[in-house]
Amino acid sequence: MTETSPFLVSADWLEEHLKEPGLSIVDASWYLPAQNRNAMAEYEAGHIPRAVFFDQDAVVDPDSGLPHTLPDARTFARHAGSMGIAVNDTIIVYDGPGLFSAPRVWWMFRVMGATDVKILDGGFDRWKREGRPVTDEPTKIAPDLFDAVLDETRVASLEDMLGVVEGGDSQIADARPAGRFAGADPEPRAGVRGGHMPGAKNLPATLLSRDGSLLAPDELRQKFEAAGIDLDKPVVTSCGSGVTAAIITLALETLGHSSNRLYDGSWTEWGSRSDTPVETGQA
Repeated sequence: MTETSPFLVSADWLEEHLKEPGLSIVDASWYLPAQNRNAMAEYEAGHIPRAVFFDQDAVVDPDSGLPHTLPDARTFARHAGSMGIAVNDTIIVYDGPGLFSAPRVWWMFRVMGATDVKILDGGFDRWKREGRPVTDEPTKIAPDLFDAVLDETRVASLEDMLGVVEGGDSQIADARPAGRFAGADPEPRAGVRGGHMPGAKNLPATLLSRDGSLLAPDELRQKFEAAGIDLDKPVVTSCGSGVTAAIITLALETLGHSSNRLYDGSWTEWGSRSDTPVETGQA
């Protein structure tokens, strides 16, 4: 753990425990097309020893037309087991910059029943800058049994969100940049309207970290307060496709807020439909 969050581990801790039994290290890097980074190619060129690659475009519901849709427990268990990961392992997840795509995989493992899941503070980019061990050797994988049980109470569906928008029983925290939230900037996916769900609050995920590390708890509280989000009430997190929404989830859990769900379809699902209400402008 780190002083910032019980869900983060320091590079010092991970380097010290690299050879420990029962430790699974997961490279969860994923990038937007505009970032011009190939996560798989970067993993093959160099990764933390023992790390396996988690392909966020592959570990999905095969029947969904939406990006990154959470698979059912059986499908997730098959993928995780093929990576040599057991549900009772200590699972350390990392990405390149530190807090971009890793929180999504941290969230996925947790909703599938794993209880000891952490994120590497600072990510792989900092790990390399500090001269820590890196290898391009393929990780030897012994398939394992991942006994997945999906906690459906932590996932929000389209039907759930229609109820939230109509009834206001939960707050909506949208992690997209302010321009996309307001509808002033175009969405990166064709056919998706700009704007946000009625009643949503904008908390861009980039505001919750600094130099690849999660902000301190006091700073996180200030960010939620500035966004108009009451930490004493339930929250549903959302973003473009369900990836960066998990950064808000991580921040909420760090602050002890457990009454939260992640809208898996996120804005790609909501904004691509013609029968869902959309507002533009700031919250």
